[in-house]
Amino acid sequence: MAKTETEKQGCGCASIPIFPLLLLLAGGWFAVQQGYASLLIDRAGGQQLLAQAQTLMGKVTGAEADLPPMPAPVPAAVMEPVFTPPPMAEPPPVAVVVASRAPVPEATPAPPMADVPSAIAAAPASNPKTSKPPTPWEQKQIRGIYLSRYQATNNASEQVIRDRVRYYKSKGFNTIIHGVWGNGCTMYKSKVMLQTLGFESCPNLFREPWLDWMIDEAQKQDMEVHAYFEKGIKIDKNSPIYDLAVSQKWLVPGVDKTYSKVDHYVLDMDIPEVATFFKDIVAEFVQRYPEIDAVQWDDYLGYHAELPGQVDRTAHLTKFVQEMATQMKRANPNVSFDLCHHNPYWAKRYFAADWENWPVDRVFIQVYNDANFEAELGYVRAFDGVAIADNQLDRLKQLAEDEQVDSILIFPNGGQPEQAAAQVQAKLVNDSMSAF
Repeated sequence: MAKTETEKQGCGCASIPIFPLLLLLAGGWFAVQQGYASLLIDRAGGQQLLAQAQTLMGKVTGAEADLPPMPAPVPAAVMEPVFTPPPMAEPPPVAVVVASRAPVPEATPAPPMADVPSAIAAAPASNPKTSKPPTPWEQKQIRGIYLSRYQATNNASEQVIRDRVRYYKSKGFNTIIHGVWGNGCTMYKSKVMLQTLGFESCPNLFREPWLDWMIDEAQKQDMEVHAYFEKGIKIDKNSPIYDLAVSQKWLVPGVDKTYSKVDHYVLDMDIPEVATFFKDIVAEFVQRYPEIDAVQWDDYLGYHAELPGQVDRTAHLTKFVQEMATQMKRANPNVSFDLCHHNPYWAKRYFAADWENWPVDRVFIQVYNDANFEAELGYVRAFDGVAIADNQLDRLKQLAEDEQVDSILIFPNGGQPEQAAAQVQAKLVNDSMSAF
């Protein structure tokens, strides 16, 4: 049967299914209420779409009565999401990166060391020089080098003197044994010389404060200066007192041939005038230089056994040294009275130097004859150390590693102490490297 046409009402939208449309509108309303409308509609055309939906619903017959009122459009500012992801080209905010840490402070200058927390400030700075254990050489009480009195001549300036001290310090030495007397005269202006001999010092050109500069710089470098009474009681024909000594008969008869290349003449300490002169010189010196660390004599304080007459002068020499040392200590008790001589048997037998009965503070055994080196070590260990020449540096490692050898003195036999010091340092370095 044919269908009967009925009168159409409105626009004909009543024929659109109501249920799906209701679901669409209800979902949009719910999304708007929850603040997530931007997830369902485009931010730019959202309002237009809602307006069109309301117009459409208004044309639907009977729909307005069944739908809830449409809320007013939410302002665009409220619809912005809480967190807008930043553009990928821009770095994320610092707050996001360090969210789990304390806020990063503004950059400030580094604090001075005093303001560094105690846990950090207490940590000692790394210092290779102090952190390394001392070498066997560095453990020796005295690491000395001899400098002839001529090193102060030619009017050596203060800068030269101070640089010289620092140089030997850099080469590993802690003591300079410097000549202050030799060939019958002093390397400083002496009142005793002037009163006794008529002139006040050696004729060499030197600046009077040279030894003061040396002592001062040595103290700054934690070093010592020992006064070396070079040549002792012996003179040669070039001595400024030779003619006077001959005329006054101050000399022991004969020529001292201890060293074949040089003819020496020995002043007789059994003559009161001569003995008094030496004792006064030493006492004057330790008063003139109160901060000198030591006075040292060597094997020139003795009479060679081959002098003519075969006279035993041992007792006379012992008496003189005892009186000289006593007078020196009375003038300045802080100065050490040292000796660098042959072993006690040899010294007494061939030089009339019975130094075991002398009031010496320290004795260093001369071992310049390398043929007797091993035999001499017993004496070296029994006393205060050893003196070797710069042509014996092959012995240096053995001596340095011998814990019974307290001190090592280097005598520059070639007359070039700077070169000898450099050779000592190089030898120690090479020996140290060869141990690995």
